[in-house]
Amino acid sequence: MKFTDIFIHRPVLATALSLVILLLGLRAYTEMTVREYPAITNTVVTVTTAYPGANPNTIQGFITTRLERVIASAPGIDYMTSNSSEGMSTITVYMKLNYSPDAAVANIQSKVQQVTNELPAGSQLPVINVTVGNTTDLMYIAFYSNQLNQQQITDYLLRVVQPKLAAVSGVGEAQILPPGSGNGNTYSMRVWLNPRKMAALGISASQVSQVLAANDFISAVGSTRGTETADSIVATTNLHDAAEFRNLVVKNVGNTIIRLKDIAQVDLGAQNYDSSAFFDGKPAAFVGIQEAPSANSLDVAAGVKKALAELGTALPPGMHMAIPYDATDYIKASIDEVLLTIGITLAVVVLVIFLFLGSFRSVLIPAVAIPLSIIGAGFIMWAMGFTINLLTLLAVVLAIGLVVDDAIIVVENVHRHIDEGKSPMQAALMTGRELGGAIVVMSTTLIAVFAPIGFMSGLTGSLFSEFAFTLVATVLVSMVVALTLSPMLSSKILTAGSEHGFAHFIDTRYEGLRRFYDRLLQGSLNFVPVTLVFSAVIFVSIYFLFTTSRQELAPQEDQGIIFNMGTGAPNVTPELLSKYGMEIVHDLSKYPEAKATFMVTGISVGSGGGTNSLIAGMRLKNWDERSVTAMQLAPQVQKQMNRITGLQVASFQPPSLPGSAGGLPVQFVLQSSGGYDKLDQVANEVIGRAQKSGLFVYVTKDLRIDNPEIVLRIHRNMAANLGLTMADIAQDLQPLLGGNYINRFDLEGRSYEVIPQVPDRFRADPGLLKTYYVATATGQMVPLSTLVSVETKVQPQFLPQFQQLNSATVQAVPAPGVTLGQALDYLKTQAREIMPNGFSIDYASQSRQYVQEKSGLLVTFALAILLIYLLLAAQFESFRDPLIVLITVPMSISGALIFISLGLATINIYTEVGLITLIGLIAKQGILIVQFANQIQQHEGLDKRAAVEKASSIRLRPILMTTGAMVLGVVPLLLAGGPGAVSRFDMGLVIFAGLGIGAIFSLFVVPAMYMVLAKDLRAKTGQPV
Repeated sequence: MKFTDIFIHRPVLATALSLVILLLGLRAYTEMTVREYPAITNTVVTVTTAYPGANPNTIQGFITTRLERVIASAPGIDYMTSNSSEGMSTITVYMKLNYSPDAAVANIQSKVQQVTNELPAGSQLPVINVTVGNTTDLMYIAFYSNQLNQQQITDYLLRVVQPKLAAVSGVGEAQILPPGSGNGNTYSMRVWLNPRKMAALGISASQVSQVLAANDFISAVGSTRGTETADSIVATTNLHDAAEFRNLVVKNVGNTIIRLKDIAQVDLGAQNYDSSAFFDGKPAAFVGIQEAPSANSLDVAAGVKKALAELGTALPPGMHMAIPYDATDYIKASIDEVLLTIGITLAVVVLVIFLFLGSFRSVLIPAVAIPLSIIGAGFIMWAMGFTINLLTLLAVVLAIGLVVDDAIIVVENVHRHIDEGKSPMQAALMTGRELGGAIVVMSTTLIAVFAPIGFMSGLTGSLFSEFAFTLVATVLVSMVVALTLSPMLSSKILTAGSEHGFAHFIDTRYEGLRRFYDRLLQGSLNFVPVTLVFSAVIFVSIYFLFTTSRQELAPQEDQGIIFNMGTGAPNVTPELLSKYGMEIVHDLSKYPEAKATFMVTGISVGSGGGTNSLIAGMRLKNWDERSVTAMQLAPQVQKQMNRITGLQVASFQPPSLPGSAGGLPVQFVLQSSGGYDKLDQVANEVIGRAQKSGLFVYVTKDLRIDNPEIVLRIHRNMAANLGLTMADIAQDLQPLLGGNYINRFDLEGRSYEVIPQVPDRFRADPGLLKTYYVATATGQMVPLSTLVSVETKVQPQFLPQFQQLNSATVQAVPAPGVTLGQALDYLKTQAREIMPNGFSIDYASQSRQYVQEKSGLLVTFALAILLIYLLLAAQFESFRDPLIVLITVPMSISGALIFISLGLATINIYTEVGLITLIGLIAKQGILIVQFANQIQQHEGLDKRAAVEKASSIRLRPILMTTGAMVLGVVPLLLAGGPGAVSRFDMGLVIFAGLGIGAIFSLFVVPAMYMVLAKDLRAKTGQPV
């Protein structure tokens, strides 16, 4: 008794097994997490070291280089960048995908500790931060008021809002923007020193620093302890408000007491005045929500909104809040679109089956098998730790066309045997015995295709492993259903002599089509060499079609937001930068598609930037409320931004895929062990050519040698004669100009920084330095002008490095219609023409992802072909027959590449996976013909031509049905709109064109190849020949 016979004879067993599959699957789906993409651990470790007052060269030579040298030896690093700017060293370490963040921090921390003692005495200890997950926050919440200033808003956020939001389940971090030296630009005690009054009273800046440090002192005195009681002792050694600081005694001269208020203006002010934030043109502060790596994005957003609703009832008078950006809007809309696509696809597939069979009874069996297979696969997905995300749902869309194949083949074969006079029971038993092996072969073939995708490394493997194994799960469950439930249902539902009306009409039309195909096939088999030459031409064309197609990492999706990164002159004032920013916000708000705008100045964006940078965002209306996509709108915004004078502005959209460092899409790195002057020269030449090429709407670089630097040349002999050391001079100048904090003070249970500095009016130009004085060891005040000469030169605003080499990164936004691959290929070609010896190129962010992933397709493709070949060889017990089946693959691939090369799509991560998927889809058709032709030879004694003609004719209907179901089943992907539509279209186009064209070719090429390669299996002396 065959395996399928058991379930045909025991319908209750088949039904019970199916119900178990259904229940396990339904339960599993309710337990799975919902995300945008599969969880990817994208770890970025940042090491920042402050050295207030130090120039970029000093920072690089004494801090950055030393730290980079030891950090580079830590395991798991993909690449490392650094920026040495005024008073700050920033080293950013990008770990390999899915590297443990805990291990990364531990390893880098141990490396940093090795050289901490080698850092300059005036520098602060390195601070190590780690971010895991997306580079763009999940949400931004704006808090704004017409009555409160930014520091008051920020302080409220620190005390009330941030703790509340950070406690929401799944929130990794709630960061306050604009940034300060700590968490948000909050309060500090600003001591604005007057150098003229200080000189008149004989007080140096270093004295003020010492007084502040000694008299605002945090102490823990202890307690009394008697025989029966113990009382704690609190000494009021610290200061609490501006009045106490103003009355601080700085110096006694005879009977005269000089207080801090006599030489400085003391105010409770801002931690820094270099940054600001605006929401819809109103001053604001933002909270950026970053989700934990394993969190459910939708649950996190819902939890945050619930917490905001509770906070909203107790906001201070005049304070308001809004959500200018919420990534889950895109996620929810994308998932809704895919779910709608699944429903439409299911309906289309069922309709196709009905049109081919013309019988509602016949349609009922696939209509049961499809949802059962998809739901049952949920249990395997849950057991493997998968999530419900855009890619697993996309797999479900494709799976509908895959799993229906098994049911169609069974139903069509039973239907054929009934037409030949068999009873439904006999027809079902014969079908199970005839097709059981073919179903197993086709299923294992598909598994062999998808498995290599699941085991790919890098971003493709991280993203598409769940996609691949979801398809594997559905194929496995579909195979079980096809071997157990479908034959049993066929024996019970299908009836003999039921061909009337529409079914008869369909069968009549099909018979005409079959006879027409038979004539074409017989004619083509008379010219087998011509068919083989045609196949060879198709095979060769694949190379040309592939190399002439545009390539990119992933298509840009409409995520409902456009970012604008602005960079001003290095010495632009915060006030002027804010003015430029408000001009951007004003322009953005004019677009009818705009829903909200926001802006933050003084924030580092991507590679470089700082106090002269800003980022502005335009949140777009919902997708169904506008006719223009973000991709169409971005170039228009860029043209508008180009009109703004005094500011370079790049309009761009966030990356479509997770795992990159963000920023502009093109990140082309020039490296050299030489100086920055030559790097800048080469980078400028590359940028000049890029601007003339028309391939880019915006091109810039991070290295800019345009920062005015004032050099104080100290007359060392004069200083020595006065008993002044270099340290004495530096200690007097640093509190005046550095803006470094001395210590902290307590205000209502929180500590804030105390920052001495001269106000802007005393450092507005180099000439005012002459009003500064330094104190000798005897207390004599010496004018700084007698000790130094002032020079002005131009230096880089910051010194960038990439992989420990001096670097200049060309950053760009491609023009509409220009892919990332075209942009990078052009820059690489131009750079190689320009670069002298000692230069090299590299890539960062999205560009690096593209370069790393582009070579993975060929390896995976070859592995899939090899696995299928070996599996088919084992199934057919022949090394020839698999070649006959696989001849259909180049036909299918060429069909897809024709449409891609015409510009309807690009070679990207989605189309590449689609091309690999085609291997299994088209191979199933060859299997049906080859296996049946072999059976006919063995059982009926026909020669190869007669056998393959008969097999092709009999299998025409199931081939057309399965192809039609799959091809028309992806039509909803081609017609889809809204969020995520571009990637769905690209994959749908590959399946539609590749399978449609490949199926037509395979109906003639497979029989021809069978004639050439197949063995003669007719029985001779009891043995096959």
